Amino acid sequence: MHFRAGEPASLPRRGWLDRLGRGLFATALSGLLADDASAAAPDPLAPRAPHFPASADRVIFLYATGGVSHVDTFDWKPALVADHGRKVTASRWLNKPGAFERYLIKPRWAFRRYGRSGAWVSDLFPCVGGMVDDICILSAMHCDSDGHDKGTLAAHCGSAQFARPSHGAWVSYGLGTENRNLPSFVVVAPAAPYAGAQTWGSDFLPGCHQGTHVLPGAEPLPNLLPRAPSGTVQRAELDLLARLNAAHLESRGADAALAARMRSFETAFGMQREAPEVFDLSGETDETLRLYGLERGATQGFGWQCLVARRLAERGVRFIELIDVGSSANWDSHGTMADHERLAKAVDRPIAGLLADLKRRGMLERTLVVWTTEFGRTPFHQTADHPGREHHNLVFSSWMAGGGVKGGMVHGASDDHGILPVEGAVHTHDLHATMLAALGLDHERLTFRHAGRDYRLTDIAGKVVRPILRSPPA
Repeated sequence: MHFRAGEPASLPRRGWLDRLGRGLFATALSGLLADDASAAAPDPLAPRAPHFPASADRVIFLYATGGVSHVDTFDWKPALVADHGRKVTASRWLNKPGAFERYLIKPRWAFRRYGRSGAWVSDLFPCVGGMVDDICILSAMHCDSDGHDKGTLAAHCGSAQFARPSHGAWVSYGLGTENRNLPSFVVVAPAAPYAGAQTWGSDFLPGCHQGTHVLPGAEPLPNLLPRAPSGTVQRAELDLLARLNAAHLESRGADAALAARMRSFETAFGMQREAPEVFDLSGETDETLRLYGLERGATQGFGWQCLVARRLAERGVRFIELIDVGSSANWDSHGTMADHERLAKAVDRPIAGLLADLKRRGMLERTLVVWTTEFGRTPFHQTADHPGREHHNLVFSSWMAGGGVKGGMVHGASDDHGILPVEGAVHTHDLHATMLAALGLDHERLTFRHAGRDYRLTDIAGKVVRPILRSPPA
């Protein structure tokens, strides 16, 4: 028998565990109970040394779901303006290869140069443009699919075809956690993106590495309040639990899985103490709230997500993902690109505020911030006056900042109309390899044996984009 402190006699053991697992404690319990991999590692969340010296300690991954148009945001194409309405032959359209006669469509917004670097950013992102000297824009991103589910899976798991462990799970597996009172991988999102919760899943990795979903609102995580009447009583219960479980463990001999399960209850106690403080923004100054575009008392919006990300980062959480699903709908602007204006306005100031706040606190140097989307949007359409754009995976834009990445630069380039890469192409696998390299992890060595072979985040591909790193990994 395995004992638990504070378990009501009327509630069956399985029911109690089920309720516990639905909320905050999913990362602590899921997969630990019957996972062969956890039996092989006494403490799967223990801090681990990287493969080589790291330039970053943590990642904040900003994901704009739906497909942000590169030619309307970070990839300025004057020729696209000049050639608006001209016919071109596209090699791909609506998930199909071929030869398609289409009309070039100019961007709906003006572009301006920002910062000392003079990088071009559209009027959709003036605040982010103001931080461009800290940003490296990747202008020749590409991926394997222009379908939302597959593109989203690839952006998170490295595979467009199959569910695999998420990038955050791989980082947790590779480095462990710096703070046992909080999850090592946290996802802050009002809803899941395409492909659902598998985008933060651990798949065949030990379940303790899966992401914990934080839902913006009055109760970001359920089941946080302890059942004991006071911390002293709960501590006494846990001490008794530890003694009983230790005796049980001793009677069973060396059982790493059981030992890990026992630790999970102590971790859960720490989460009850520390997690509520993370989401309590009352101690933040008015100036800081304004920086994120956040009203005092607000518990939703991308500004709230960004500020919570900073608070998680400074408390040692390894991987934090913020998913922008849009206040209504997302960035999938088939019907009209005017939707991009509303969506950009909701995230522009918070993203810039996050970068500025990290920088002034001395955290940006060791925090890698990544912004991306699953693919871009077509610079052409079936009619010359169509207001929307379709999916385009052949080239799109992402950016990185902090964590050893060179700021104020643009890496790679697309052709004059933003249709194909012509220089410095970066595949999704390359982006993942570079993220891991900043954390001191060799993407070819970070592997896990499953179903008879070694798996990794970058599958059998991926190259570190060394020119964008201040100190390229060994």
